[in-house]
Amino acid sequence: MKTSPFRITKQKLSPKAAAAKKKRDIAAAKTPLRRARKAENQRIGQSGTSDLHHKSDGSVVRMSKKNNRNVWKHGERK
Repeated sequence: MKTSPFRITKQKLSPKAAAAKKKRDIAAAKTPLRRARKAENQRIGQSGTSDLHHKSDGSVVRMSKKNNRNVWKHGERK
């Protein structure tokens, strides 16, 4: 697979800010909790029609993408 010579970014950040964000994102991805959740998702397996949702009690539920990504319904945004 070839990579594109164009850098596609969703946020227009300065090079310094982009480097700082990359460093923060990598640090967040390597926390023990995040690594455990990634491993669990890989064990369960992903489907193209649904998402795996981690509930606050630690359990994992398979739900539709539409329902899982509805941040307003779940009270994640005010």
